[in-house]
Amino acid sequence: MNDNPRKSWKRIGEKTAYKGRVHIVEYDVELPNGEHSKYEVDHGTSCAVAVLIKTHDNKIVLAYQYRFPLDKWIYDLPGGGKKADESIEEAVIRECREEAGIAPKKIEKLATFYPNPGRSDWPAHIFYCDDFEESELHFDDPSETVERVLMSVSDFKELVDNQEIIDPSLLIAWHTACSKGYIKV
Repeated sequence: MNDNPRKSWKRIGEKTAYKGRVHIVEYDVELPNGEHSKYEVDHGTSCAVAVLIKTHDNKIVLAYQYRFPLDKWIYDLPGGGKKADESIEEAVIRECREEAGIAPKKIEKLATFYPNPGRSDWPAHIFYCDDFEESELHFDDPSETVERVLMSVSDFKELVDNQEIIDPSLLIAWHTACSKGYIKV
């Protein structure tokens, strides 16, 4: 039995198991009880960004895209990984232009969370925008097929209530924006 359950694990070795779009490192660890084990962690990106955009006529700008691991199309937020040479805010603005055809004038931070803290160490930064100009859509990644969708707040709320929205960033952004009073339902 573990006498000190809050003691940290000791890293005693590591090796890259895979490096591509994801970067999986396999760690050799010593557990608090002295046993040795292996543990894989995804260090694939420094962070992710996403933005909930609300139009002046109370619609939400969504991305609708195919997600290969799920083999289905889902609603999510314009967003993606931060490039090495840009700030978090610059990444948000770039992703808005690429996936939503939006050039934000002002963005506001809603939340930071870790989508899978049991297997990855990168945070997701979620923003809100209701002050923007239209821009051209521009995709840098040929594997991304993103459709821009405008949806009324009431229709979107119905999807949330019916558990049809499955993207965690979108759900966190929605609930946080509602709790802060940015979106009235």
